Amino acid sequence: MQELLLHVVRPIVENPDSVSIQLVEGEAATVLELSVHEDDVERVRGREGRTLRSVRNIISAAAGKKKASVDLVTEAAASASEE
Repeated sequence: MQELLLHVVRPIVENPDSVSIQLVEGEAATVLELSVHEDDVERVRGREGRTLRSVRNIISAAAGKKKASVDLVTEAAASASEE
């Protein structure tokens, strides 16, 4: 699923090298934390959240019964959580 998410998101953003995904697996669901450059957050989110909703639908459909979701995290928030 990580490769699929990268394949969908990288063409959308202006800084494809800054796209990273952290996989968090739980008992009931898998969460893919998508980290993008601050300048690309609005591009990934899209108008009224449509682009992000579409990405979430693609990942959810690919996951099937596994229940997967995508959370959008900016690089600033990701680096703050690492410290």
